[in-house]
Amino acid sequence: MIPEADILIVGGGLGGVAAALAACRAGCSVVMTEETDWIGGQLTSQAVPPDEHPWVEQFGVTATYRQLREAIRAYYRQWYPLRAEARAVAELNPGAGRVSKLCHEPRVALAVLEGMLAPHRAAGRLTVLTEHRPVAAESDNDVVRSVTVRDLRDGTRRTLTARYVLDATETGELLHLAGVEHATGAESRAEFDEPHAPEAAQPLNQQGITVCFALSHHQGEDHTIDRPADYDFWRAYRPEFWPGPLLGFQAPDPRTLEPVGRTFRPNPDIDPLAVTADQSADAGDKELWGFRRILARGLHAPGAFESDITLVNWPLNDYWLKPYIGEETEALHGARELSLSLLYWLQTEAPRPDGGTGFPGLRLRPDVTGTTDGLAKAAYVRESRRIKAVTTITEHDVAIDLVGPRGGTRHRDSVGVGGYRIDLHPSTGGDSYIDIGSVPFEIPLGALLPRRMRNLLPAGKNIGTTHITNGCYRLHPVEWNVGEVAGALAGYCVAENVEPHQVQSEDKRLEDFGRLLDRAGVQRHWPDVRGY
Repeated sequence: MIPEADILIVGGGLGGVAAALAACRAGCSVVMTEETDWIGGQLTSQAVPPDEHPWVEQFGVTATYRQLREAIRAYYRQWYPLRAEARAVAELNPGAGRVSKLCHEPRVALAVLEGMLAPHRAAGRLTVLTEHRPVAAESDNDVVRSVTVRDLRDGTRRTLTARYVLDATETGELLHLAGVEHATGAESRAEFDEPHAPEAAQPLNQQGITVCFALSHHQGEDHTIDRPADYDFWRAYRPEFWPGPLLGFQAPDPRTLEPVGRTFRPNPDIDPLAVTADQSADAGDKELWGFRRILARGLHAPGAFESDITLVNWPLNDYWLKPYIGEETEALHGARELSLSLLYWLQTEAPRPDGGTGFPGLRLRPDVTGTTDGLAKAAYVRESRRIKAVTTITEHDVAIDLVGPRGGTRHRDSVGVGGYRIDLHPSTGGDSYIDIGSVPFEIPLGALLPRRMRNLLPAGKNIGTTHITNGCYRLHPVEWNVGEVAGALAGYCVAENVEPHQVQSEDKRLEDFGRLLDRAGVQRHWPDVRGY
């Protein structure tokens, strides 16, 4: 029997987990649902190492996000055969990847996240329903009364009720089901006067998705997969804005759009301790094997691992032919076929540094992704439905070209911070990359408040950004921060018997809630740093 909860969190990704932790700390009873059998979203079921700003080791994230990062490092130190030199590195990067200062395997993040939730589950405060997807919601008088979820294993439907409902789904699915005003795709330039917005609104123009997968390489072995059904299509596919076939090592530089070659050399003979990750200095995406490497054999005792493990989330397997929101089944099938076709091309036709073709020793790692086919459990979704919010964050708030390197909007109701370039991947509307400089930014509480609904809060990428600013607000630490604040806000409203809009609009309430966030270690303002 599932208890009626104070707070229902629909979606168990990073935002959902952070929300559950905050709500449980507030003493609330919580039910959290998750579509897959793994909590953790981007870090786990989507198999995406964290994209983070360059100051992450010093400041700019919440205390609980820092606990998550340090617990991942501690897991490797406790259980992996690290070299003494690697074990002693305070800021250990287990995969020595260049995309992040903390590249790691999905299962390690899963173990840590489960550990963080364990005390609350044991105390009976938290119920987690994995493999449950929302299928309906009932709303009345601007209040969500119930949410119905379907058990994906046996089809059973359960109707859940709570005082507050948080949408932590990857696509803002609950916004649609509950009739919450929201946006999809690109807003028109006229709506917010954003320089990079299109002239007319394009609701089906969404960033591409990616079905990630993990690879190791075993010289002298043949792990070639069966030829994918759509391989001939993808082998011949050449986007108009691409310098050659999509399945090739030439691709645009996201920042300049100039053609740039990528290199691919499995298991390079360099010391992983010499690798640095700083996207403000170097995006790190030109050397594909090391870009999102999640296990570096050179950090461990000799012979412990035959190969590195790298995570394939590259320009070559971004899928943008159909929008995920609106055509999910078709888009997911296409993205999976693209990823399998990329792997088959790597194994059979990719040019090698020695002049030959193909890397048959590349082996899919279903043990890493927790699936039978070796692909990630879920697609990496960059862009969600977004609430029509009390406060909408626009390009004018964060773009360096508009505000200067130390500019940016300072919000009276800031409830967190983040930092990342405005990074939009090629989209279903035919756009190439939009990758422009931004400044370290604040997260206004008004961006978490729907204009009308009184008890529903976004807890992920579905806050009040635009298509453009979603490009810098969509990354791991910001999603965590948003979820943590949504959970804390719902808990505060339960305890104080007030509504979220009162907390944002009334100065005294806002000050009280701000002090609560301060005590929890939620950084709400930046020191003096430059954007990039």
